[in-house]
Formats: sequence, C-alpha cells, structure tokens
Amino acid sequence: MRIHGRQTRTIWLAADGRGVEIIDQTKLPHEFRVVRLGDLDDAERAIRDMWVRGAPLIGATAAYGVALALVGNAGDDRLDEACRRLLATRPTAVNLRWALEDMRRLLSSLPVAERVSAAYARAAAIADEDVAMNAAIGEHGALILSDLWDHRKAQGADCLNVLTHCNAGWLATVDWGTALAPVYKALERGVPVHVWVDETRPRNQGASLTACELKGHGVPHTVIVDNAGGHLMQHGRVDVCIVGTDRTTATGDVCNKIGTYLKALAAKDNGVPFYVGLPGPTIDWTIDDGVAGIPIEERDPAEVTHITGRDAEGRLTTVQLTPDGSPAANFGFDVTPARLVTGLITERGVCPASREGLLSLYPERAPHV
Repeated sequence: MRIHGRQTRTIWLAADGRGVEIIDQTKLPHEFRVVRLGDLDDAERAIRDMWVRGAPLIGATAAYGVALALVGNAGDDRLDEACRRLLATRPTAVNLRWALEDMRRLLSSLPVAERVSAAYARAAAIADEDVAMNAAIGEHGALILSDLWDHRKAQGADCLNVLTHCNAGWLATVDWGTALAPVYKALERGVPVHVWVDETRPRNQGASLTACELKGHGVPHTVIVDNAGGHLMQHGRVDVCIVGTDRTTATGDVCNKIGTYLKALAAKDNGVPFYVGLPGPTIDWTIDDGVAGIPIEERDPAEVTHITGRDAEGRLTTVQLTPDGSPAANFGFDVTPARLVTGLITERGVCPASREGLLSLYPERAPHV
C-alpha cells in the first residue's frame, strides 16, 4: 500500500540480507519510523510491545524472528528457545503459533548448516503468501461490496457506508489487509466507499492506524467514537460491517479486538450485514467454543488510564485520564459468536460462519474416519 506516495509493506528484509525492517506502529500516525530488528530480542520486543500488531503480521514477524535467532547458532536448543520465547509474546493471535509451528517443522528436519538460509527463505515465503491471501480476500469481499452498492445506488444512495473496528488493513498484515482489502479492491472497481472508523479504545488502532492508511490511500472516511456505531446503524447510515479476526474457531466464532462483539450485536438488531475477513492461518481448528476456549490477552492497565497524542506544539505527550488510585482492567479481545456473523471472507471464498461452511472451503481439514 502507499505511504507518502510510495508502495510499502509492513515488514521487509534489510539491504544487508540479515536484518529485518518494520514500521514502528506505536508512532503512527504522527511519525513514520522504520526500526531494524537484528536479533531474537528485537523480534520478541517488536511483537510484545506492539511495534507490529495484527495476527498475520505477528506471524510473519515471528517467522523472521526465528531466522534472526538462528544466525550464529542454529542448533536444536536455540530453535526451541526462539519458538518458546516468541510464542509467549502474545497469547490470542493464532497466526503466531501457526508460523512458529511451520518454521519448527521445516527447520528441525534440516541439517544445522542449512537452517539459517532455509529460515530466511521460509519467512519471506510466509510474507509473500500473506500478501497473496489478503489480495484474494479483497477480491472476494469486493464482490460483496459491489452487490451491496448496486442495491444502495438503486435506492438513491451516493456512497456505500462501511463500518470497521480496530485496524485490519495493510498495517495489520504484510500488505492489503483482511477487513480493509475488500474496501481497497472495491474502490478499484469504482465503488464509492466511505468508511466509518471506530476509534478502538484503549490503544486507538482505528483512529491512529486505520485512519492513517485510509487517508494515505485516498479512501473517504470518518473517525467516530466506539459507541457511535449503534446510533449510526439505527439511522440507516451503515450499509455493512467488516472486521478482522485474531483467531476464528472451527465452528465460526470470531475473536477480535475488544468491542467487536458489541458491534455485531448492534448490526444484528438493525439488520446490517456483519462480515469478517480472515486468511486460512487465522482459523484454529483445535477449538470449537470461542468464548470458553480462546485465551483473552489482558494488557497493561496504563493503556486505559493514559493516552498519548500530539500537543499544540507538535510534541507527542502522554496524559492521565483517570483519577489517581482508580484501578483499570484492559481486556484486549472479545469473542463474537458465529450466530452473529453474516459470512466469513477468506482467500478461498465466502462461507457461512459454521463448521460446515469452513469445511466447504478447507475440505482437507475434515476429520478422516
């Protein structure tokens, strides 16, 4: 996607062929800062401290983190240590586990002398595969948006209003995004899309990241407070909701940034379609019940009690919002039951949010008797 008019990914190999470079997303939208990851410690910190975030990008970063860890020592103990440390950084996004299992499976079967080059090659392939999957999600989702626009245009509408929550655009992936890929692809098809951008407290990934990338790509959008979505739906100002997901169960339950469940409830009550964009690696085939089975990350309460922004002099400043001594809880995600999801938009097509729906697209996951 575009940053300052240039095509840019969120993660790439440095010019020396060893380091890995990323966009420090904690500085956006006020500063575009590229950070070099040079070793396992850097990759671990980048994921844990959310320099990179979004399930697909976390997975790609973890894969590169394994490659970085093996430089100088590619033995079994080092491979095990890298996978263990990286897995512990973020508990909810299943792409992290998927990427590490993929890397371990490949590398453990190779001679030690071949592991570093193989690790870099596989990490690059995971990144490229993510781009291809997200582009395909965009194509399938754009068909949905095009059909909705044909209907709304016939009713006299001047644009198609899409509501999204958190950031599931290219900044959450290697490129294109999941929930926003259909928006970008629909725009290419000539659909006049306008996006309602939930601010997404407490880390404000909507207000800072989604708005940043939509602005950079020239997509009309409006930032709203998280609690405005239901009001807009009641007044017919939302045509469709599209969100991403950090983990989707085998039965179609969807775990996404905290507040997604409330949007799904409002959409159901107002007859607004509610879609979820996701690549195959985000499906956790080992879990049936999302509410009971998906671990929900609890983050630093300071993300709730404090907020960072740019002051009148252009300086980044952190201020406290709450009274001294008031405790805060910071649940990072919630689970939207499959019954509230209109459809899942994957790289293989669109399906109902159900076991049968997912198996229709991923038949290789069907249990063999």
